[in-house]
Amino acid sequence: MISIRSIALFLPLAALPLPVPAQDYPSKPVHVYVPSSAGGASDIAARLVSPKLAEALRQPFVVENRVTSGGIVGTAQLAQAPPDGYAIMMTFDTFASNPYLYRELPYDVVKDFAPIMLLVRYPQILVVHPSLAVKTVPEFVAYAKKNAGKLNYGSAGPASSSRLAFELFKDAAGIDAVAVHYKGGGPAINDLVSGTVQVMLIQAGGAIGQNVKSGKLVGLATSGRVRSPHFPDLPTIGDFYPGFETTSWVGAIAPAGTPRAVIDKLNGALSKILAEADVKARFDTQSAEIVASTPEHFGELIRSETAKWGRIIREKNIRAD
Repeated sequence: MISIRSIALFLPLAALPLPVPAQDYPSKPVHVYVPSSAGGASDIAARLVSPKLAEALRQPFVVENRVTSGGIVGTAQLAQAPPDGYAIMMTFDTFASNPYLYRELPYDVVKDFAPIMLLVRYPQILVVHPSLAVKTVPEFVAYAKKNAGKLNYGSAGPASSSRLAFELFKDAAGIDAVAVHYKGGGPAINDLVSGTVQVMLIQAGGAIGQNVKSGKLVGLATSGRVRSPHFPDLPTIGDFYPGFETTSWVGAIAPAGTPRAVIDKLNGALSKILAEADVKARFDTQSAEIVASTPEHFGELIRSETAKWGRIIREKNIRAD
């Protein structure tokens, strides 16, 4: 396995090109890095908008899954890429927490990247296996306290937002549960449906939402500030534990130093794409809320998320390596 320390040794040193005039961009294919495997939220977003970007900007936008070492290698490669707009990334929420989960990273999430847009935001949902016979958050918390240490909670990985969200929930509710980390959300969800693990707090899109709506899993609450329009009958965790809030998100970034004119051209094209009815419908099936933010708003989110998770990770001494 490649260590985080050694990743930088494999990164090419890139000569920095002259700024690219916006009217000439793009004049060749654009590489869209995805730091997750096929089927993840950032992969789905990249594959949904990339053909639209190609159509709008008249150059191919080629999606490349770069998942070695949890996507850290791909993110480091983006940081080292020429800042000309020909390499961008669809990243997701763990981008902001990784600096505190790993002992060292070969990049700085604030200094080494230029935000383009926060595309979409997803609620996370607290779900349990039906065998627990609980229907509400208070019922689940009472069950967990009665069965302290006997519950297994699933996560998409030791550095995943599902792991961090449930650790935050454990603290808020004063409960104990044993972590079972998987290599991705798919295997974790499969084991939750089978009853191997009993509870998860994970992004609500895709398979989770479908299993809740089919009755294979029981949804207890969502984790946003307000109720999710995709699960309007579910309360928020914050209704029971004021101040509790976690969300998943997907956003586009470029290497630091990418000309602002190029950032604006990409942001403008994405804004138009995300307003299209068919794109809205596709994201709606994933329980996603379209945001289509400015670069500044996305930069503020990255900084605030980094500070929030950094505090929580330090307090709980959570590590992924």
